[in-house]
Amino acid sequence: MSLPEPLRRQLGSFSRTVFTDSHRTGPQYPGDRADNEIVSSLPLQMSLYFNVYFFPFWWLSTVVMLHLKYPVLSDYYKFILVTIMILASLIEVIRLYLGYMGNLQEKVPELAGFWLLSLLLQLPIILFLLFNEGLKIQPLERAVHIVFALFLTFQVIAAFVTLKRMVNKLATRFRLNEFDQLEEHPVPDFYSLGKEERAVSMAGRGP
Repeated sequence: MSLPEPLRRQLGSFSRTVFTDSHRTGPQYPGDRADNEIVSSLPLQMSLYFNVYFFPFWWLSTVVMLHLKYPVLSDYYKFILVTIMILASLIEVIRLYLGYMGNLQEKVPELAGFWLLSLLLQLPIILFLLFNEGLKIQPLERAVHIVFALFLTFQVIAAFVTLKRMVNKLATRFRLNEFDQLEEHPVPDFYSLGKEERAVSMAGRGP
């Protein structure tokens, strides 16, 4: 299972625009080849691994607390909390899948999708659950929301750094491929072309 091709192109274009380092013109060390450089992030992968096991605990704790305090909530907050729980659950499954695919397989569109979902959707949802006192937040809820927010904050930062490295690796690989093609098929020198043309012209005129 992978992202639809139009969405992959959009995310790839977004990544090149946002994460490309214009000051970097080649491999970081002399003799480095972009193909041999591993840019997957071990800290990000460890965070995703623990997040996978933490999420069911967060979900169960939040659902139990919602069930206990549901009768004392206003209708407005009842609707908001139920909607948030459904959205957060769906987003988290997609987010973790994209994070694993993007980081382990070094796929820029997938990791960019993970980063955007984390920063623009999941983190604001958790911060809303953590700081909105109208939700009658219980101590267990506050504790699990804090841990979840820490996971998300770290993953946003780590994914940003990893995306910059991946995009710069792709840019470096593209430049190296262009350079190799120029070495294999060098462009004829301008002055030598001029000499050859003059020689052909003079030979055509005859004695």
